[in-house]
Amino acid sequence: MSEKKKRTIQEIVDSKKTGEKMVYSSVPDYTSASWAEKAGVDVCVVGDSLAMVAHGHKSTIPANMDMMVMHASAVRRGAPNTFVLGCMPYQSYNTIDNALKNATRFMQTADCDAVKPQGGKSQAHILKSLVDSGIPTASHIGLTPHTIAMFGGFKLQGKTAEGAMKILEDAFAIQDAGCFMLEFEAVPAKIAKVISEQLEIPTIGIGAGNGTDGQILLSYDLLGVFTDFKPKFTKRYANLTDVAVEGLKKYVKEVKDSKFPDDDHSYSVNDKEYDKFLALVEKRKQV
Repeated sequence: MSEKKKRTIQEIVDSKKTGEKMVYSSVPDYTSASWAEKAGVDVCVVGDSLAMVAHGHKSTIPANMDMMVMHASAVRRGAPNTFVLGCMPYQSYNTIDNALKNATRFMQTADCDAVKPQGGKSQAHILKSLVDSGIPTASHIGLTPHTIAMFGGFKLQGKTAEGAMKILEDAFAIQDAGCFMLEFEAVPAKIAKVISEQLEIPTIGIGAGNGTDGQILLSYDLLGVFTDFKPKFTKRYANLTDVAVEGLKKYVKEVKDSKFPDDDHSYSVNDKEYDKFLALVEKRKQV
């Protein structure tokens, strides 16, 4: 089996013209990254959603750069031949200087291939500064988890004509800043499709219908690993939690019943050495 070839920025950009649907998956760790690479995922995204699915927080806000770089480094090791996109966590790009410093950590320390802050027009100067410094940059609009407090929670965006126009203007601002890709989250399918058709750069969607140039889902969601809740846009392709819990139940029962470990799962010792050991134990008792 030939080694997988990492996708390039140019291939991702060209997918807009070729019509190839790019498959993105948000993966938080080495093992899930290795699964993604074996399955042929085009881009492994190290999303700050890992604050929720891997650390148990109620939102993405607690994610910080130390956490993200640690996870991104593990993902790179797990998927050495897959394009890795590091998502910049809350307040890590609130100034140009912070954005450049933190994006450089993703590229230099974690060996990511690109970075992704959130935002459109309001963040265009940040996005442009990253691109101008030579850091491949994408962005994220629609429902932006870093600003959920302003939205009043995880709510659908672009439901009105005015709201949809704001997303369109944000999309053009991202494109004009030089970004190679953008992500729509929780946007009506028809709206995302129309906006995507206006752009020269490819789009990916999560909860944005099938009219984008690619799709992204959290691996822990689509595999049924994270089960605290299931977003409307998530399709479950497996239920690994059920498999894992059932396996653990069997383990618990066998240990309780003294059935594990058995001889097949234990190490043996040479009979002569064992007898010698028992003799030494007895001799020690007599001292």
